[in-house]
Amino acid sequence: MNVANQITDIAIKFPYRRSVVMPEKKDSLGNYTYSHLTFIQLEKRINQLSNKLVNLGLKKGQRVLLFVKPSKDFSALTFALFKLGAVPVLIDPGMGVKNFLAAIVQVKADVIIGIPKVHFIRQIFRKPFLNIQLFITTGKFSICAKSIHKNISDEPFIFDAEDMKPSDPAAILFTSGGTGTPKGVVYTHDIFINQTKMLQEEFSLTEEDVDIPGFPLFALFTLAMGMTSCVPDMDPSKPKNANPKKLIQNIMDQGATFVAGSPAIWENIAEYCIENRLTLPSVKYLVMFGAPIPVSLHNKFKKILTNGTTFTPYGATECLPVSNISGTEVLNETANMSNEGLGTCVGVPLANVTIKIIKEIEGPIEDIQSIIEMPLGSIGEIIVNSPSVTPEYFLMPKKTREAKIYDGKKIWHRMGDVGYLDDRGRLWFCGRQTHVVNIQSDFYYSIPVEAIFNKHLQVKRSALVKIHSGNDRAGIVIERNDGKTNLSVEIKNKFFTELIDIASKYDHTKEIHDLFLYKDFPVDVRHNIKIDRKKLTEWVNEKGL
Repeated sequence: MNVANQITDIAIKFPYRRSVVMPEKKDSLGNYTYSHLTFIQLEKRINQLSNKLVNLGLKKGQRVLLFVKPSKDFSALTFALFKLGAVPVLIDPGMGVKNFLAAIVQVKADVIIGIPKVHFIRQIFRKPFLNIQLFITTGKFSICAKSIHKNISDEPFIFDAEDMKPSDPAAILFTSGGTGTPKGVVYTHDIFINQTKMLQEEFSLTEEDVDIPGFPLFALFTLAMGMTSCVPDMDPSKPKNANPKKLIQNIMDQGATFVAGSPAIWENIAEYCIENRLTLPSVKYLVMFGAPIPVSLHNKFKKILTNGTTFTPYGATECLPVSNISGTEVLNETANMSNEGLGTCVGVPLANVTIKIIKEIEGPIEDIQSIIEMPLGSIGEIIVNSPSVTPEYFLMPKKTREAKIYDGKKIWHRMGDVGYLDDRGRLWFCGRQTHVVNIQSDFYYSIPVEAIFNKHLQVKRSALVKIHSGNDRAGIVIERNDGKTNLSVEIKNKFFTELIDIASKYDHTKEIHDLFLYKDFPVDVRHNIKIDRKKLTEWVNEKGL
C-alpha cells in the first residue's frame, strides 16, 4: 500500500486528462492563461522527482519539512515523497513566527525542501533547523542547499513506489494552534486513502469534476480521485485577503464544480457576486469549513449557486471528515433553531463514522467502559470513531493520551468540542470545551449563547467570556457592524439595554448582564474566522472590573 499508487492508477486509466492546472500571467485584457499537466505527465514528474530526491540523498522514513507554494510541483513533490516512503511535514507558515518555529523544533525533521526564501530565513533562525541533515531548494541555484531542479530532465520517468504498511506514517500535518499548542498529527497511508474514499462518496465526485482548493491539501484528495485541480490565484495562508474577482475568474475559466476553503474566502466572493449580479452555474459543491457558518452566508449562495449548494462538513485535522450538512437543509430545517440558541447543526455522520456524546471528564480517559453517554438532546463532549481517526500526535505522548480513547483495536478521538445528537442522528455543535463558561452549577456554551446576542441588527458577532473580577460570571463581548466602540453614553446604554432585553427572553442567556465593545475581533490564523475567545477573555479581565 502506498498513497502515491492512486496517481499511478489514474495515470493508467486517464493518461491525457488534465491533473494540475496553474493560472499564469494575465494578458492586456486581464484574462488568464493556464498551464497544466496531464495525469501521465504528473506521474512522470513524480517519478523524476523521486529519482532526483534519492540521488540527492533522501531516504525512506525520513521526515521532510516541505515549504513549497501551491503550484504544479507542490502536489508532484508531495506524492514523490509518499512514493519514496518519506514523511512530508506540512506546517502552515501563517500560524505566526513563534508557533511556526516551535513546530519545526518539535518535529525533529531530517530534510528540508523549500523555496529560496525559506533557506534565507533559516540562516537567520538557525537553532530550529539544527537537526536538518539535507537541505534542498526549489530554486535553480543556491550556495546553502542542493537544487532539486538541476538536471531534473535527465532523471528517468519510472520509479517503483515503496511498499508501505497501512499503518506506516505517510505525513505529519500540524494543527494551527488556534486553540492551543500546534500539534503534529500523524497521518498513515491507510488514513489518506480512507479519507479520499469518504470524501468521494459523500460528494459523489468523479473524474469529470474540477476542483479549486482554497486549502491546498484538498488537492491531494481530489487528484487521487482523478479530478482536475486548479491552483487558485490567492495566498492560502491569508484567506481573508483573497481577491474575489480573481477567484471567480478562475472558477468560471475552469468550469469548477467543487470548490472548498475557509468561510473567509466565500464571504468575500458572495459579496462580490451579489454586488455585480454574478452567478456561478458550474459549481455543484461549495464546501466551507473551519468554523460555524453564518446562516446568512448559506442564504447568499442560494442565489449565486444556480446548479448547486453549500456544504459544511465537520471534522478536525485529527479526524476528517466526521459529518456533513448542505446549505439547503440548513435553510429549510435548522437555521431557525440555530438562531434560537440551539447550536449549529453539522449533519449526520458519514458512512462508517460513529459519534458519541459523553459526560465531560477532565484528563485522559483510559478505558472506553468508563465513559457515561449522554441522552439525546443533552450537551456533552463529542468523541468520534472512524476510518480517518489519526493514531497519535508526533512525539507528544501526553497530548496523545489526552486526546485518544482506546477500545480494543478501535481508537476514539476526543474532538475537544461540545454538542449533542438529536432524534434524527444529527450532530449539533455548541462550541469548544475550552470556551465553556462554568458558573457554579450553570454551564454557558459559546455557540448557543452568542446566537442570541447576534440577533441584534447592529451586532456583527459576539463572544462569550468568563469574568473573574469579583464573583465569577459570564459576559459577552460585542463587535458591532460599524466597528464603533466609542459610543456616546446615551447610545451605548440604549444598545446594551436592547441586548439585555433580547437575552432576558431565553433561559440560557437571561443571567448575562456584563457587555463589552471590541472593535475588530481577533481570529485564528488558518481560517481567519474562529474567534479568539481566550484573548478576549484576557482583555476583559485586564480591564479590572
